[in-house]
Amino acid sequence: MAITSAGILLYRLAPELQVLIAHMGGPFWASKDAGAWSIPKGEFTEGEESALDAARREFREELGVDPPEPPYAELGTFAYSSGKRVTVFIADGTGFSLDDLAFGEFELEWPPRSGRTASFPEIDRVEWTSPDAARERLVKGQRPAIDALEAHLAEASSSSSA
Repeated sequence: MAITSAGILLYRLAPELQVLIAHMGGPFWASKDAGAWSIPKGEFTEGEESALDAARREFREELGVDPPEPPYAELGTFAYSSGKRVTVFIADGTGFSLDDLAFGEFELEWPPRSGRTASFPEIDRVEWTSPDAARERLVKGQRPAIDALEAHLAEASSSSSA
């Protein structure tokens, strides 16, 4: 059975489109940039909760703050080459502050085969960035979400001006 995840991709439009992405924490990702960023997201079991509930919970767990209030739009479900699937919701993050974030942690045996366990942040930093920079920095399976966001915003803009 495929692993299912859900996440929230915040965006803001002024002065130009930017998206909020998170750098994955822990020793494996510490010195990496390209392909080492993610949409705040996490795993859930289908039937356990709705994908949106899971996305909101995971956002809170990873960033230590509540996600913005609705409305949310479901952007789509994107498949990784591994078969993992992530359902992405979008919300306008204008006004979302990065000041009070408190990153969740996980434990890992470190160094490997040492028998010692260390705690690491799930993510170690977040940034507002351009869609082009996000495409380069996000893990490969999440990059199509940026294209889908741009298409969604273009469609919303053309339908509101019609």
